[in-house]
Amino acid sequence: MIIVRNTFRLKFGKAKDAQALVKEAIAINKKLGIPNARAMMDLTGESYTLVFETGHQSLSDFEKNLKTVFASEEWAAMYQKMIPLVDSAHRDIFTVVE
Repeated sequence: MIIVRNTFRLKFGKAKDAQALVKEAIAINKKLGIPNARAMMDLTGESYTLVFETGHQSLSDFEKNLKTVFASEEWAAMYQKMIPLVDSAHRDIFTVVE
């Protein structure tokens, strides 16, 4: 099992807008057969940080799921609304050891 963590640094004052969109993203993921998704907002640390996390059986499973998501017009439309809310982003991929 691997965990893919996408961390977004949001623009000041855009947290509520991003939270609404990430709920939409999770619903789209479920429709596309990717049920292991969740979102987290900062409680401490850097303000306006949003983490979107998904779980996959393997890296090849992640790659397959990524192609499915990127081919979705619904996902593309949601993502276009997210772009203006974000200053920067990065992705980490972890192997679950236990």
